[in-house]
Amino acid sequence: MQEQLEIIYRDQWLVAMNKPAGLLVHRTNIDRHETRFALQLLRRQLKQKVYPVHRLDKPTSGVLLFALDSATARQLSDQFRDHQVEKSYLALVRGWTDDSDEINYPLVDGPIKAAYAVQQNSDKPREAITRYRTVQQVELPIAVGRYSSSRYSLVDVHPATGRRHQIRRHFKHIFHPIIGDTTYGDSSHNRMFRQQFNCHRLLLHATRLKFAHPVSGAQISLVASLPTDFSAQLGEIGLHGVWENR
Repeated sequence: MQEQLEIIYRDQWLVAMNKPAGLLVHRTNIDRHETRFALQLLRRQLKQKVYPVHRLDKPTSGVLLFALDSATARQLSDQFRDHQVEKSYLALVRGWTDDSDEINYPLVDGPIKAAYAVQQNSDKPREAITRYRTVQQVELPIAVGRYSSSRYSLVDVHPATGRRHQIRRHFKHIFHPIIGDTTYGDSSHNRMFRQQFNCHRLLLHATRLKFAHPVSGAQISLVASLPTDFSAQLGEIGLHGVWENR
């Protein structure tokens, strides 16, 4: 039976899905062994060609938008390039974050190994801005490292720019890495979540996209519900439903 993706919006020009964690948007040399891709699965499901206009990291779930023709794809890509699309994410991070803040830290759009070290890449760092608001915080009576308890924050995140792995790298930069991030995260806390809560995913979800429809001009707001595994993880640590109606 053919795998069915969750479609959250479709019209004559656009289609959006709620991408599951672990699914690549399209083929890439980074994961040559992968055989499942959102682009191909969606084409088979809709029985028509679709055009990607932005990306989500493989381990990130949430709103993923495609165009249904090349002209619409160009218009949407221009909106993303010109920072005219409002993007919202939900993330669980280590430690207690400020009530709200703006992370303004330039990033290099290079390979993963060079992305956090300017000297390893000849590209010049580019402006990168991420704003966030703390939704709720929790302290668990579980020892991690030298501390007898562990603290976590659920944050509502709004990247104003779109650099490679921007949210994950920015929260690493302010010493609040995202739980489940095996590239930029804290291995001790990731291990605790695997052992205590059977968490085997990145706790980062693209919740919403807001943009002007490229044909009608109407304001479109696409919302992707939180996956069951993500909401279950929040429930395990006592954050029941606090992410709703943010």
